[in-house]
Amino acid sequence: MDDARPLDAGELHHWLDELAVALRGEGDTDVPCGDCTACCEAFQFIHVAPDETDTLAHIPSPLLFPAPGAPAGYRVMGYDERGRCPMLRDDGCSIYAHRPRTCRTYDCRVFAATGVTPTGRGQDAIAARAARWRFAVRDGRDQDSLDAMHEAVAAADTDLPPIARALAAIESTTFGESS
Repeated sequence: MDDARPLDAGELHHWLDELAVALRGEGDTDVPCGDCTACCEAFQFIHVAPDETDTLAHIPSPLLFPAPGAPAGYRVMGYDERGRCPMLRDDGCSIYAHRPRTCRTYDCRVFAATGVTPTGRGQDAIAARAARWRFAVRDGRDQDSLDAMHEAVAAADTDLPPIARALAAIESTTFGESS
């Protein structure tokens, strides 16, 4: 994680199209994580919906708790004393093929696209990774999308968590335009 070399985030317009599909629940993100596990070690609660039966079958029930403020059946999986997901092992996610939707749709490139910096306990490694992403901008339309996302972030509610600000900026400025 100490490496500061830029990382290829892909073509912006393709990434936006794929992100829109993932956020609609119609697919997963395809983040080129390599050996990065920053999001798995960031003191994050992982939400699991009741329709994720395969995922629920692969997470030991003592690791799941009712999700506060959510309808019955929604669960969260906590983290260990080091902030790590309890399903993370030295060689990666022990349930990768069965991981929760939250994990399948998480994409730290939202921070790079919007200029939002993740903050809070355990977020430093995610911020460092996000700072390395570089999108390929093919034309003025892509640049306009990036500019619009940055403007939307500047006007966003600063009380929102960083991920919510980033996603709100993307949704308000690009979805429906990036096809």
